[in-house]
Amino acid sequence: MTRRQLPKWSELAPLLQPKPLRLDPTRRALEDALTIADLRRVAKRRTPRSVFDYTDGAAEAEITLRRARRLFRELELRPSVLHDVSRVDTTTEYLGRPSALPFALAPTGFTRMMHHEGERAVVRVAERRDIPYALSTMGTTSIEDVAAAAPDARKWFQLYVWKDRSAGEDLMARAKAAGYEALMLTVDVPVAGARLRDTRNGFSIPPALTVKTVLDAGMHPAWWLNLLTTEPLTFASLNSWGGTVGDLLDKLFDPTMTIADLEWLRASWDGPLIIKGVQTVEDARRVTDAGADAVVLSNHGGRQLDKAPVPLRLLPDVVDAVGDRTEVWVDTGITNGSDVVAALALGARATLVGRAYLYGLMAGGERGVDRAVEILAREVRRTMALLGVTDVTQLGERHVRLP
Repeated sequence: MTRRQLPKWSELAPLLQPKPLRLDPTRRALEDALTIADLRRVAKRRTPRSVFDYTDGAAEAEITLRRARRLFRELELRPSVLHDVSRVDTTTEYLGRPSALPFALAPTGFTRMMHHEGERAVVRVAERRDIPYALSTMGTTSIEDVAAAAPDARKWFQLYVWKDRSAGEDLMARAKAAGYEALMLTVDVPVAGARLRDTRNGFSIPPALTVKTVLDAGMHPAWWLNLLTTEPLTFASLNSWGGTVGDLLDKLFDPTMTIADLEWLRASWDGPLIIKGVQTVEDARRVTDAGADAVVLSNHGGRQLDKAPVPLRLLPDVVDAVGDRTEVWVDTGITNGSDVVAALALGARATLVGRAYLYGLMAGGERGVDRAVEILAREVRRTMALLGVTDVTQLGERHVRLP
């Protein structure tokens, strides 16, 4: 028969300690976010629908983005056991310099629409975390102001080729003068993709005030207050614009660009050249032959051509074809540190993440971006340890199997 007794307070006290009170709602939300999906949910609550959908959405039926994420979900990681993994080193070298983590923060447009701290917040996190950040041509903070916000960060400048080539030459000169390390040329936007969420939401730059947006503003007063009481929304490379994102892209970008134009680019930029938006083995060979220092397998996060190739699926074949002559990187669909590790195991030198840190930015500004990087870094380290590796160079095809 079980003997019972009344517990003493000294025995109960350790079991009844209250959780510390956190008065800052942003801090509370970020600390409670354990995954990028958690940050996405916070971001969705805190930003107007049109802004969230611009970040979250993709082209047409969004099949491309779903396929990329599904492949990461369905791949199989294959661990090896009984290894000393008490210390895991995530340092990765690309473009001849080390990075503390095997991912960089991808270029994104209109970043201060998502949170008023914008690109400055992102580049400061990149500096602290010792990882690179790429500023977009369509960014909303100038080349010089981003450089000043984080003087010691590894900064890359992402370029779209404009119909006005002199404008592109000016941007490259400014990036070089401001100390940007590399140029990232995005080549998969000869015309704008059909981003239907934006069209249905009436998303424009600057935001168009309709009955719908005014009602949405009532649900997100803090976002509107920050937008209206901080410095005016400007572009890294434009003086002003009014209209939809698609209108802007179609007006500015040059649909006549060919591989021969890389010679024009090289005449203005003598630093490392990254070509982003490659989606076939043959194109990977062409841009490598043209002198690319890195090739990014990317379908623009599913935001251009729907039903496009999934970059991760393409990765092993491209590494076999050109991996001995150039660095092969990959993006699109990465929402977890295990996704990063899987890409490295399949031969990628590095990965780019975009939406993942933007969810953090929308959720909590600079603190949110830092939380996103922290989540991904922790997942990378844990996945590597569970696979039985202590260094990214130990990862190989034996660690992952695609469905």
